[in-house]
Amino acid sequence: QVQLVESGGGLVQAGGSLRLSCAASGRTLNIYGMGWFRQAPGKEREFVAFINRSGGNPTYADSVKGRFTISRDIVKNTVYLQMNSLKPEDTAVYYCAAERWARYDYWGQGTQVTVSS
Repeated sequence: QVQLVESGGGLVQAGGSLRLSCAASGRTLNIYGMGWFRQAPGKEREFVAFINRSGGNPTYADSVKGRFTISRDIVKNTVYLQMNSLKPEDTAVYYCAAERWARYDYWGQGTQVTVSS
């Protein structure tokens, strides 16, 4: 079992930055790929970013490419999402998830990000 806890969300003005953290307990994360997803009110959950087990090959949704950066600290068992140049359309609840064998088995509870215009 893996427990994931997100933090770092909040209210920020457009153009600002936030760094989200996803801390894991119960099991080491280094056997999992890690993803970030988000869900805005009235919309379906969407993919944001992914990083593989070794911390390489980051991939991003087109909507965040060039603004967001995913990274991981294996020692701290934590994954991060650095979000720069935030836009009001980035407002959503952000979730991290642990992936193995092309399936996301574990999810955090989410952290709210609100970007004001």
